[in-house]
Amino acid sequence: MKNIIIPIDFSEDSLKGIELALLFARKQYTNIQLVYVQKKSSDYNSPGYFEEENKWAEKKFKEIIERFEPRLENDSKLRYIIKSGKIYKEIVSQVESYKEAMVIASTHGASGFEEFFMGSNAFKIISATERPVLTTRKGKIPEDIRKIVMPLDVTVDTRQKVPITAELAGLFGAEVDIITVSSSRGQRIIKRLEAYSRQAAGYFTAKHIPFRQKSLFGENVVDLTVVYADSVNADMITIMKEQSRSLTFMGNLTHQLLNNATIPVLTLSNKETHIKTGFSTYGE
Repeated sequence: MKNIIIPIDFSEDSLKGIELALLFARKQYTNIQLVYVQKKSSDYNSPGYFEEENKWAEKKFKEIIERFEPRLENDSKLRYIIKSGKIYKEIVSQVESYKEAMVIASTHGASGFEEFFMGSNAFKIISATERPVLTTRKGKIPEDIRKIVMPLDVTVDTRQKVPITAELAGLFGAEVDIITVSSSRGQRIIKRLEAYSRQAAGYFTAKHIPFRQKSLFGENVVDLTVVYADSVNADMITIMKEQSRSLTFMGNLTHQLLNNATIPVLTLSNKETHIKTGFSTYGE
């Protein structure tokens, strides 16, 4: 994840995405690309409107580069691009122009970022791309990533977050809290969760990633996850994009998690992953 795309609307809240990206640049070479999207409207019919907005955006970007570039480390780059069209489509197009890249965004900007992520048209960027999307709703950026909370539920694809979580933990030298979350105490469910937790623990052990394990039960798995993350002063939560029942990406519970989390949340896509320590994320 050395290429990072950040949607910018020039509000201070949207600039929090840069602050978050700088955490990555502190650890490795990172190519940070800021993207401003000129939204198509009837105003563009006015002579010179499009060109004036473009000049304004160029000026704002130069101010941002001057402000943040001195903080780059590891020969990292901070660049920008101005596009036009629908915000989510242009952001997705940009992140997918790289072989490997992720989106980092504050979802509380002035031009409707919160609507795009949290409103009735929610999750457009996340649902439109298979690339990882790291969001911070309230613009709160940790000083470092020291602890990552990784919730596991009973779905098969819940384990697909293990490799990327391990990659992030290795990059930042972070500890991972593997938490199993369930609203049921049925023995079959408990056994499956225990097996998933053991498999994740085995992967982290092989990668020399420090971890802790915890089992949580309650009516709302989102509340369990958010409250637990706050209680251990976690810096990030990793979740899957599509998890039926417990953490359904397009469902109400994940909507709640992204709305209620006070720390950055990394949302990952559902894709088959074979983990080298002896298990595939598909199958038992």
